[in-house]
Amino acid sequence: MKEVGIFLFMAGLVAMIAPLLLPANFRFPLLDWTNNWGPTTAWLIRGGAVLLGLLLWLRFRNQE
Repeated sequence: MKEVGIFLFMAGLVAMIAPLLLPANFRFPLLDWTNNWGPTTAWLIRGGAVLLGLLLWLRFRNQE
C-alpha cells in the first residue's frame, strides 16, 4: 500500500503542476476526464489524490 500511496501522491502533484507550467492549449489525455465537471472539481480531484496518497504513505511507511 505504501507504493500505491507514493504513486497517487506523485501523480496528483504532477496533475497539479502540469497545467500551471504547460501552455493553455495543451491537453493531458490521461487527466482530461477531470475537466468534464469544471475546473473547481478538477482541482478537488487532484488535491484529493495528493491527500489520499500522502495518507496512505504515512500510514504504511513503516510496514514491510
